[in-house]
Amino acid sequence: MTSPSDRAAPAANATRALVFNLLMTGLCRLVLNTARRFAYPFAPEISRGLGVPITHVTAMLAVNQLSGVLGLLAGPLSDRYGFRAAMLLGMSLLAAGMLAAAVNATYLTVLAALFLAGLAKNVFDPALQAYVGEHVPYRRRGLVIGLIETSWAGSTLIGVPLVGVLIASYGWQRPFLAMGVLGLVGLAAIRWGIPADRRPGGGTMSAGALIAAWRQLGQSRPARSVLALAFLVSVANDALFVIIGAWLESRFNLGVAAIGFGTIVIGLSELGGEFLTVAIADRLGKRRAILLGLVSGVCAYAALPLMERTLGMALAGLFGLFLVVEFTIVTTFSLATEVMPDRRATMMAGLLAAAGLGRMAGALAGGWLWIAGGLSAVAGCAAALSAAAGIAVGLGLRGRRW
Repeated sequence: MTSPSDRAAPAANATRALVFNLLMTGLCRLVLNTARRFAYPFAPEISRGLGVPITHVTAMLAVNQLSGVLGLLAGPLSDRYGFRAAMLLGMSLLAAGMLAAAVNATYLTVLAALFLAGLAKNVFDPALQAYVGEHVPYRRRGLVIGLIETSWAGSTLIGVPLVGVLIASYGWQRPFLAMGVLGLVGLAAIRWGIPADRRPGGGTMSAGALIAAWRQLGQSRPARSVLALAFLVSVANDALFVIIGAWLESRFNLGVAAIGFGTIVIGLSELGGEFLTVAIADRLGKRRAILLGLVSGVCAYAALPLMERTLGMALAGLFGLFLVVEFTIVTTFSLATEVMPDRRATMMAGLLAAAGLGRMAGALAGGWLWIAGGLSAVAGCAAALSAAAGIAVGLGLRGRRW
């Protein structure tokens, strides 16, 4: 007869193994997020290194957004072949692209490296979030997803500054080598640390099966609600994000270095939003927390034009705004892992794709709104979109305690 202590030992070992795996995959996400974001602030260095106009580099960044379309295939494939397999594929894509650019830095190889970095993230993230959904109880999922998502803010606060040190010390190509090597390290760690998890009914996946997976997603009212939420919040957020530099420059006459400081404020606010998810999302309930975040976002967008009197007030307004937006987004990730338990990776891939489409729409709309009506037009539109997202959540997530 086994004693309670004998039964508790395997459970404790399993918990320690899960914590280690989540820490390891969180570090992999830090590398992936840094690879996805570093080209934005260092676009002038890359353009000089390649000997091309900076418009060629910004074109690379635009092409990078197309990786989200291919990422749509990753969700159903991950549900079929296993979450570990998808995470291995993501790290392989990252390592291959970064090392290719490090060895032979031409425009095409750097373009391919940045595209593969975006694709790697769109393959890796849904698999990791689905892995969390399968191994962490729903009542603790806000805590775990929130901690993992700190790697997004960490890429701004840690990853990108380290890339700057590498460029300053060794030249613009060295970050590609460093991230390629780290990609290989992450690949090996996942290969040996996470057990294989081939899904039931594995085997070759036909086009019909892929279509069926997405049809099932479209037929779910909660899934449609969450996808609408991700799209609307992303449109609102990026419409403002793309004009922040122009706003700070025109209103406060800031230079490039000072605007860079503003991005640090945004990075800190993102980190604060992720820790806020850790602290209250599970206790409050994910649906209620999302609604709280959306209502707070409406208020923050509406208040921003009133905070133009001083630079300090403006930065405080941005900090509060991006904190509640990040809190809303990360809490949405936590809730989405339970919307379709048998299609978790498909759901998360759809969520990322909807958010990506929203970012593209917001980036396009933000410039036009800025020209038409300045900050008031952008903030007013963003507040209306956030309110629409709240209606989508209120109507689509009824009938169950989320």
